[in-house]
Parts: sequence; structure tokens; C-alpha cells
Amino acid sequence: MATLHLCPLIMFSMLLYSLAFSSAFTPQDYYFSSAQEKSGFSPQDYSSALEKSLLFFEGQRSGKLPPNQRVKWRADSGLSDGSAANVNLVGGYYDAGDNLKFGLPMAFTTTLLAWSVIEFGSSMQNQLENARAAVRWGSDYLLKAATATPDTLYVQVGNPYHDHSCWERPEDMDTSRDVYKVSSSNPGSDVAAETAAALAASSIVFKQSDPSYSEKLLQTAIKVFQFADKYRGSYSGSLSSVVCPFYCSYSGFQDELLWGASWIYQATQNPTYLSYIQYNGHVEGADDDDYSFSWDDKRPGTKILLSKNFLETGIEGLELYKTHSDNYICSLIPGSPNFQAQYTPGGLLYKGQGSNLQYVTASSLLLLTYAKYLDTSHGVAHCGSATFAADKLRALAKQQVDYILGNNPQKKSYMVGFGNNYPQKVHHRGSSLPSVYAKPGHISCGDGFQYFYSSSPNQNIHVGAIVGGPDNNDNFNDDRNNYQQSEPATYINAPFVGALAYFSSTT
Repeated sequence: MATLHLCPLIMFSMLLYSLAFSSAFTPQDYYFSSAQEKSGFSPQDYSSALEKSLLFFEGQRSGKLPPNQRVKWRADSGLSDGSAANVNLVGGYYDAGDNLKFGLPMAFTTTLLAWSVIEFGSSMQNQLENARAAVRWGSDYLLKAATATPDTLYVQVGNPYHDHSCWERPEDMDTSRDVYKVSSSNPGSDVAAETAAALAASSIVFKQSDPSYSEKLLQTAIKVFQFADKYRGSYSGSLSSVVCPFYCSYSGFQDELLWGASWIYQATQNPTYLSYIQYNGHVEGADDDDYSFSWDDKRPGTKILLSKNFLETGIEGLELYKTHSDNYICSLIPGSPNFQAQYTPGGLLYKGQGSNLQYVTASSLLLLTYAKYLDTSHGVAHCGSATFAADKLRALAKQQVDYILGNNPQKKSYMVGFGNNYPQKVHHRGSSLPSVYAKPGHISCGDGFQYFYSSSPNQNIHVGAIVGGPDNNDNFNDDRNNYQQSEPATYINAPFVGALAYFSSTT
């Protein structure tokens, strides 16, 4: 029997962990000295990691692969996706180590890839086109999902229980490719508003390089957001049997509505969306301090994004987003009066045992993005009686990035293919099974488990994949069955693209 996906009950495990986490360490224990910040990684190292991080997305592709596909152990897959509903849903990304296409994490992945390009694309140099290609592979699919049927958004392809009972290559899939949707009668404001955010953010990425495509993305984003706002409800209610516990919307849908409106405002500067934010913000999370940014909870990201508009133009009514952005940032900084984050003894931000590095990479992107916004306005983060300049935020982000790349107690890189010591038994079907080019014959649902239980390294090196990461004591068990630590996911890599781009251009 295959293990469950990395996401079941993450929020509950985080809660239990927060109650059990040792309080033996003080904020001073987490103060990262300048010696710790100097990891020995060069801009060239970060550039190499950036290239690998983008390469990972090619290994996650579903659909008809393009002629310039660089990950050669993959082949076409899911070419009939959508046919169960008489629509074309070919393409997109498999979310993690399985062969499923979940709309909520895919849209979030696309949003953060786009945000990475928007803020740090100028630092990507020869990887900019690969980054745009990664964004477009997601946005192309989301366009299909959003426009195939009026007042409908297709949000998932594949039955998770059937898929998780098999261990097979995506090229061999013979499990049911059921199609799931939200509609006016079965709403999903969370997944729809996140899709709107992804399309709007992507429209900014392509505004100069492909204006007609950008406009198509933006107009679709506006329509999908109107759909999300008009037919309110959580997709966890409409589709609970197939999205929970995998990608339940634990935080509800209000945070996505504000996030979606904020991205459309960035893309359009239309005062209608500013008015929406000002009028609805108080009931959609603007007044909440939340300290976890993820595929489920968008509140910290929204605060950072809207703080830009206040810092740059002083728009009335957006000052609270700067205040709450400070609160989020201050919660992460050791030595801050408002410090409340938990770190491992080796200095890694720790939120919970299920795919912890997703929170680390997302926080790193927010730290660097907010530092950029502060620099633009010559501002600082206000933390009670203390203030922290942008450089402090960058130092903390660098410490987290460097930890992932190998500057940690295990001296292990948690990015596959980076360095000489990285995870070998990644919880990933396509990577662990022989490539269709190495073993052309069909490997059935059950026959694949011989590779799952094998003690040998994965058959194919999934270069660039960032796994779930170590535990609260910096320990890592390189075991394919240990999905909490060894499974990669697109939303772990997406924000890391922006962070790596920044450090690749600094000395």
C-alpha cells in the first residue's frame, strides 16, 4: 500500500508540534553570527542551484513534452486528461511524488514562480527564459481549466486514493483520471481566487515579452476572480472526499479572495480592486497576524504584497499591511521583541514535520521581497522597541537558503543533484522507477512497488528537487517510505527560485 501524500493533516501536526516543541532554546541561541552567514557559497553556486531548481519543474511536467525538454528520463503522459468530462486538461504539473494534478497547489506554485520572476527576474541572467517557461507551463494549464466551461473551474485530475494505491510511472498511468470541478452550485472560492492570482501574476511576467498572451491571462484572471467572489464557499466543502486530507483549505477562502484581488490590482492598477481591498480587507484577513505562508494560507504573502503599494505611494488604507508585514517579519528574527518562530539547533526555521521546507522557502522569498520593498522606500521593519533594516532580513534568508544547500549539521544538500551529498531515495514515482527509455515495457500499478521498497538509490536523479527536509533536531532519514521528509513538491521549489536568483547576483 502506498504511503499517503505529504499533505495529510499538516495543519494539525503543526499544532501538535507547536505544543510539544522544546522551549530550551532562547532567541539568543538563534542569533546567526556573521561567520554563520558566510557559507562559502559563491554567486556561481547559487546560479547553479537556480538552474537545477528550474530543471525540477521539467521533471514534474504532465502532457506532451516539448522538443527542448531537458529532463530526458521523462516522456509524454496524461494525454487524455480531461476526456472524462469532455474537456482538454492536458498539461500542467504533477504536484509532488505522485501522478495527480491538484489545482490549489498548482495555482499557488504558478503564483510564486511568477512572483519570483517579477521581483528577481533581472537577476536570473541566462535562466530567465527557463523561469518564464516554468511559469507558462502552469499558466497554460490554468487557462484551460478556467475557460473550458462557463462558470466552471476544473480543479483536479486523478483520484488520489486510486493513485496512491499504485507506484507507477506517469507514462504508465492506468488509474482512473477522474475530473473534478467547482461551479456556481458547488463553489470553490479558495481554489478559484488562487487561480485568479496565478493568472494575474503570470500576466505581469509576460506583459513585455508576449503582450497578447499577457492580456489573455489578465482577462481570464478577472473573470475567474468574479466567479470566486460571486459564488462563495470553500472547495473543501464541495469536494471534501477527494481534496481532503491532501489539500484541504484549512484556512478557508477569505484569504485567497484578498490575495487574488491584490494580484489583479498589481496587474491592472485598477482602483476598483483597490476599493475591493480597502472595503473587504477587514473581513478577509487584513487584521489577522498569521505566521505561516503556504499553499493553504495566503495572509502573510498578501500583507507583504500590499505593503509595496503603501511604501511606494502611501495609499490611504494600506498602512495596516505594512504594520502586519512587520509583525510577520519580526516573528522570524531572532533578537526581535516579537520573535516567536521555532528553529532547529542547526538554525533551520521549523514549522512542522510534514514537508517543512515548504515553509522555509516561502519565508525566504517573503524576507527578500520585503527587504527589496524596504530598500525602495528607505524603510525598516518596526519590531516593538527595535527596528531591523533590509540587510538583516537578507541575512536571515541567506542562512535558510544556505542551510538547504548544505550548510547544516548533516552537511547534506536537500536539493537533489546539488553538491555531493544529497537525498538518494526520494519519494517520487517517476524518479524511483526505470525510465520508459531504459525499460520500455509497461510496469503495472503493483509491480512498481519493488522499486518503492528497494534499498537502492532512485533510478533517475530528479535534479533540482527539494525534499521535505530534516526534523526538528536536524536529522534526516533518507528513506523513500519517509514521505514527510523525502518527498519533493512544486510549491517547495517555486519560491526558492526567487531566493536563488537574488543571491546569484550578489557578492
